[in-house]
Amino acid sequence: MLDVGDGHHLWFEQAGQGVDALVLHGGPGSGCRPGHYDLFDLTRYRVTLLDQRGCGRSTPNAGQDMAALRQNTTAHLIADIEALRVHLGLEAWVLFGGSWGTTLAMAYAQTHPDRVRGMVLAGVATTTPRDLQWLYGDIGNMFPEAYEAFCAHVPEVGTDPSQTPARIAAYAKRLRDPSRADAAAAAWCAWEAGIFGGDINAPGSRYSDPDFRRCFARIVTHYFAQNTWFSPDQLLRGVARMAHIPCTMIHSRFDPSCPLKGPWDLNKAWPQSQLHVLEGNTHSALDQEMKLAIRAATDRFFEGVE
Repeated sequence: MLDVGDGHHLWFEQAGQGVDALVLHGGPGSGCRPGHYDLFDLTRYRVTLLDQRGCGRSTPNAGQDMAALRQNTTAHLIADIEALRVHLGLEAWVLFGGSWGTTLAMAYAQTHPDRVRGMVLAGVATTTPRDLQWLYGDIGNMFPEAYEAFCAHVPEVGTDPSQTPARIAAYAKRLRDPSRADAAAAAWCAWEAGIFGGDINAPGSRYSDPDFRRCFARIVTHYFAQNTWFSPDQLLRGVARMAHIPCTMIHSRFDPSCPLKGPWDLNKAWPQSQLHVLEGNTHSALDQEMKLAIRAATDRFFEGVE
């Protein structure tokens, strides 16, 4: 556990030996899983897993304690990554990010470009207001039954996709109310799972755990209600600061949560990047097709830095 101040203690763990790499999980608020080690050859990499503020095994946990949302912003997470690097005595490391973790990886790389040896990003999310509008509004046209249920939990907002910011804010408010949090978390996570054909009550699903649902939904709405404290297109406009860093982006053409246009635009602006497009709809780094593509990318990157 790393004490980063503000009452936050971050869980981290390492396995393997070789080139140092850091895993930045999605969400925000989903936490790391043991399967993240499978994305690397542990005879070549020393991999650090980190549960970001407020989630996973870090404390306090937003599923039980609203204090987990205090001093919990993107800037805090960037500072936490740097504090962990210093704590471990590392000069620089390879970053792997999945979903929200890709946003965080790029934000860290643009803040500390000399501390990143390379990146592998999967299910690339730039987390702009346009992206949030898509995920919690426009894509409802493809999943009308799930979208209707998602909107019905905050009926005062209605179903107009243009009201996405108000919808996220309404959920965030309910999730802070102990008497309404469980129902709001279930409704939010049902939408997150539903666009991938999932069911929050399916055996083995992390969403089946009420504590996980509260933690995840509270943190993700806390961040998205504030547009992650980014200015519009901040990551794309800041590409020059990380242009020298080699990066492989892996993205599914039909990923329902993150349109391909985001990584496509990044790839065009980023001289040292490569974009590998999968012809499916997988998003999670731990889905088999995505996992194989990520492992191939981390293997190829190792050959370049050995």
